[in-house]
Amino acid sequence: MSLKSLSDDKPVGVIGAGNFGSAVANLVAQHRNVLLYARDEKVIRRILETKENRGHTMHANITPTTDLGRVAEQCEVIFPIVPSAHFRTMMKQLSPFLHPYHILIHGTKGFDITLPPDQTLESVDKLTRDHVKTISEVIMEESVVVRVGCLAGPNLSKELAAGQPAATVVASHFNEVISLGKKLLRNDRFQVYGNNDLTGVELAGVLKNIIAIAAGALKGLGYGENAKGLLISRGMVEMVYLGRALGGNTTAFLGIAGVGDLVTTCNSSLSRNFTVGYNLAQGMKLDQILANTDEVAEGINTIKIAKKCSDYYGVRAPITNTLYRVLFEDLPMSRALSYLMRYPLNVDIDFL
Repeated sequence: MSLKSLSDDKPVGVIGAGNFGSAVANLVAQHRNVLLYARDEKVIRRILETKENRGHTMHANITPTTDLGRVAEQCEVIFPIVPSAHFRTMMKQLSPFLHPYHILIHGTKGFDITLPPDQTLESVDKLTRDHVKTISEVIMEESVVVRVGCLAGPNLSKELAAGQPAATVVASHFNEVISLGKKLLRNDRFQVYGNNDLTGVELAGVLKNIIAIAAGALKGLGYGENAKGLLISRGMVEMVYLGRALGGNTTAFLGIAGVGDLVTTCNSSLSRNFTVGYNLAQGMKLDQILANTDEVAEGINTIKIAKKCSDYYGVRAPITNTLYRVLFEDLPMSRALSYLMRYPLNVDIDFL
């Protein structure tokens, strides 16, 4: 089915009624009717009764539902925005209702791990690219859908809800998916760019969460702009090294999904990953932090995965490796910073 044959009068599906899912639903609802899927009946009732969800005033064109089959039946275009830990399970539930004509553009910044039944992420020392799947790869593995894309960029949900200027990248191997994403999302305050490097854009959106945790830690330790500038610049280099090892193109990291998203999340207390780092530097333990949040900070799991990938591929990733020790080996954050400042690096940029 070509892009022209897609119906302009059918609703667009959004799967996931978290902060970003609600924001995307509101963006699309300015152009089309939207079916917003949520697992929780309480969320459905709240939206129906109050037209509000997680601080977002929900557009009149949004209809909430708990029926995945209804979303697939009525919508040719679907935006799945579900935490990475639950994404494959969701796709297994959605897949029986999908057809090759569907288009899925996900907004999940995380990895999926595929291991033998007798292994877990905690039990393995190293990970290869065969074990680490991007979310677009999960979609294609679990369904007949071919035309897949992703959203990535500096998209803090609270600012989107307030109508503040922002932008995103729609990445896909298919130009028609990029064109459709622009058509459905763009407005006077929300710019949409396109990129054909789907893997690179996905990797950039995922790996920047690691550096955002480190930025929050710097803030929690009371350090200023010099330290932040150092972190962001070295963090970008580390993202490129890891991204290339995992199959991404360097240029994807230099755009909106890379440096754009990195700068935003490293400067914002609205970022969940930034907040995790801040709380760690303030002396909170990881289990305390997780117990006090109702949304997933994808960077925590990403650090675990990226560290084991860097070990396998021999990638120099001092920020990732040090944060791994903080999160999972009880290294104090103050000592972690001292270690990073002593890390021997003599070349500024060597990836161009």
